[in-house]
Amino acid sequence: MAFTSVPTAMKKDSNGGQGLILGRYELGKLLGHGAFAKVYQAYNVKSGDSVAIKVLDKEKILKGGLIAHIKREISILRRVRHPNIVQLFEVMATKTKIYFVMEYVRGGELFNKVSKGRLKESVARKYFQQLISAVNFCHARGVYHRDLKPENLLLDDNGDLKVSDFGLSAVSDQIRQDGLFHTFCGTPAYVAPEVLGRKGYDAVKVDIWSCGVILFVLMAGYLPFNDQNIMAMYKKIYRGEFRCPRWFSSELVRLLMKLLDTNPETRITIPEIMENRWFKKGFKHIRFYIEDDKFCSVEEADDDVGSYATDHSSMSESESELDTRRGAGSLPRPASLNAFDLISFSPGFNLSGLFEEGGEGSRFVTGAPVSKILSKLEEIAKVVRFTVRKKDCRVSLEGSREGEKGPLTIAAEIFELTPSLVVVEIKKKGGDRGEFEEFYNRELKPGLENLMEEESQSTASAAAAAAATADSCLPPDSE
Repeated sequence: MAFTSVPTAMKKDSNGGQGLILGRYELGKLLGHGAFAKVYQAYNVKSGDSVAIKVLDKEKILKGGLIAHIKREISILRRVRHPNIVQLFEVMATKTKIYFVMEYVRGGELFNKVSKGRLKESVARKYFQQLISAVNFCHARGVYHRDLKPENLLLDDNGDLKVSDFGLSAVSDQIRQDGLFHTFCGTPAYVAPEVLGRKGYDAVKVDIWSCGVILFVLMAGYLPFNDQNIMAMYKKIYRGEFRCPRWFSSELVRLLMKLLDTNPETRITIPEIMENRWFKKGFKHIRFYIEDDKFCSVEEADDDVGSYATDHSSMSESESELDTRRGAGSLPRPASLNAFDLISFSPGFNLSGLFEEGGEGSRFVTGAPVSKILSKLEEIAKVVRFTVRKKDCRVSLEGSREGEKGPLTIAAEIFELTPSLVVVEIKKKGGDRGEFEEFYNRELKPGLENLMEEESQSTASAAAAAAATADSCLPPDSE
């Protein structure tokens, strides 16, 4: 995701209406609005894809003291990229406006579906499973929604759920010294009793309570705690006073009693929800990765993409199998680097930058064949039980340990420098920077030492050849 400064708020089109933003997004109909923002349907004129663009007024945000709030929302949406969460593609800004370019979810709010009547048990279970998967993903990354309700759950073309509106979300670094949150927020009918107590609360438990209220609404068609007098409703919530309709199965009733437990200490946890008998019917864990800014299912991955399964058994194709399927000796050829690529790799015209390590990645030159480099990366990944995905001359290594910034994900790409030399570029794509540096120094760098040794014999000639190429492409110095 990128943050881009737009030179002008909008260009006028030939019809005199609102035109293109950043030369590629054209605004359409208004989808909704609030005190500080309006949301429009829009489409990318280059790709034809529909998007939703949230337009925020900078002056109102400044007057409202919401700059930190907006920055936090952007940070949160960067952390929580999941198939059941509305995706933020990029953020743009002008002198007067901020634009959030987001996934456009055509199916509307789940609230609209429920308002027509209660759902079938199988349909409600599917939505609840997807909701819990998304919430679990958020919590693993230190993000707590705090305003879960059917109005903030959208449905896409396939009828899959998408969690939206992280405007009231919090992150773990907002927790006070007592380990709790103290901000009163949320929608009254979905708020947990401990929030009403105003003594501090565990946001994980608060989200679980809201999920319980949502499940009740999906199955019953009405709220478990409801009263025209809001104080009377709060008393019902605080005491946990609700009754399940007769059509609820005994398994569902038992689950709801655990979800809507007024004591957060004994309230069911997400791992326990996922082991619950009612929940588990037809449930499949979502396994995905992101490539070219798109979600890819592990099960639907292209045959060219090898991986090690989460049970650590090898599912990656061997080099011999790959050669057999593609034809012997037909490994993909790396993209060639021209003089300007080389210059862009380095500060100024100093090509020594090609061989220096940075905090977020490194590059090195080697004379080793592409197949050997790919095999070495796979070998390292297998030792540390990382998932591997290959596509042409790109390799992705992904750890299984979840952190607040997601699992450590490393991308390695091979470029052709000369017919006999290649540049291997390694970058951190996800996860914590400190974890990346530790993994690089402990596992990746030692594992690639043999290739580094081949590099040391060829670096001088490579740099000389690259410099000569760059010199021949540059205009002569003016006198």
